[in-house]
Amino acid sequence: MSDIRIRYQTIEFEETDIHVCGLRDKQEFSDPLGEAKALGISSAQWSLFGVVWDSSQVLAFHMEHFEINDKRILEVGCGLGLSSLLLNARGADITATDYHPEVGRFLNRNARLNGGAEIPFLRLDWGNLESGLGQFDLIIGADLLYEIEHIGLLSLFIEKHCRPDCEVILVDPGRGKHAPFSKKMVDFGYSHSQHQPLSPFLEAPFKGQILRYGRGEGF
Repeated sequence: MSDIRIRYQTIEFEETDIHVCGLRDKQEFSDPLGEAKALGISSAQWSLFGVVWDSSQVLAFHMEHFEINDKRILEVGCGLGLSSLLLNARGADITATDYHPEVGRFLNRNARLNGGAEIPFLRLDWGNLESGLGQFDLIIGADLLYEIEHIGLLSLFIEKHCRPDCEVILVDPGRGKHAPFSKKMVDFGYSHSQHQPLSPFLEAPFKGQILRYGRGEGF
């Protein structure tokens, strides 16, 4: 991290504060060993993991009072992992994944910054269906659907990592991909609902949607 400038910020929730070390801005870049380039991450994309986006805050605030008892939870495409850090502070059984080679280092640093336990993390892409992660009761993620190919990759990845009784919560800012993604999830046997959340914690109202999918008893 010595080649990049970082910033610290605090996200205030009702019952706790989460401190986050991230990139100073989206102009930061450091890939001296070519790790990101080898993974197909361009210099323009490199910094995107290191910013607390509005979608990430919406997901984290949604998770603040979410029922977590006895649930094994996976955050997909976690970036700085705000939701994972909050759930970790709540004592949840949380695992995080992302494709970017720097995410694990920042996640460990932020877990220590908040005085929490180390969050299990695995760097992988959604095409890896033999990840060894196992299956989960709840899968969450924010702003994941960038490209058309993500629709099939993400829906299949979720299907392979969901238990028979499973819930999926995704926050989508409105990139035009969630309708075909929802159709894929319904084809896999999930129910689907969505709503626009209130977002008084943001500078401007959030225009995206919280997408909810469920399968099994209770859905």
